[in-house]
Amino acid sequence: MMTLRKSEGRGRTQLDWLDSRHSFSFGDYCDPEHDSFGNLRAINEDVIKGGGGFAEQSRRDMEIVTYVLAGELEHRDSLGNGSVIRAGHVQRMSAGTGIVHAELNASHENPVHILQIWIAPSQPGLEPSYEQKDIDPRAISNKFVRIAAPEPLETEVRLVQDAEIWAARFNCHEEAIHMLAPGRRAWVQVVRGEVEIGTRAVRAGDAMAISDEDSIVVRARADAELLLFDLA
Repeated sequence: MMTLRKSEGRGRTQLDWLDSRHSFSFGDYCDPEHDSFGNLRAINEDVIKGGGGFAEQSRRDMEIVTYVLAGELEHRDSLGNGSVIRAGHVQRMSAGTGIVHAELNASHENPVHILQIWIAPSQPGLEPSYEQKDIDPRAISNKFVRIAAPEPLETEVRLVQDAEIWAARFNCHEEAIHMLAPGRRAWVQVVRGEVEIGTRAVRAGDAMAISDEDSIVVRARADAELLLFDLA
């Protein structure tokens, strides 16, 4: 079964420094039909103006993944981490027993465009932790490559949950297949361009919720970039 979640159906938060689209209920946006997808609790597509950002926030018991699409994001947290995350980077925080963090646009002039992803952990009360990895653009060219997993490789960040995140960048007319093990489901988020999944066109900002399928065939209708969440 494949269900299309259109971009314009998402929730929206607009501030003078932020334009954010919410795939699932988040903050003041409440949609009982889209509270989560399995353990996937949030996909927020944020465009943060130059000089803007999220001031210190306290989080707990959540796996928080940030994927940068354009620009530079400055990260600070109560563990003492301080870094700049750029396009082609993936960052993961396990909030666990509690972490205070701030995410700020590192530029005063240019916007930064990110996806912030929340995944519920398999157990509460973890020790908070943080990591950041580069994504080789050649590795994800016209194929799916895993960037996050519960038992990660050197190039992947760790998730404390039976969940995987895969990334791909497609040239127009290229095709790739992702196999789904029995009982698993997938959420495919298109972040740039346009692809075809099954017989449906899925454009930037759209997503496809997939269950009871053994494979997912993605064909690019234009140059495109997407994330695929493989979930228990």
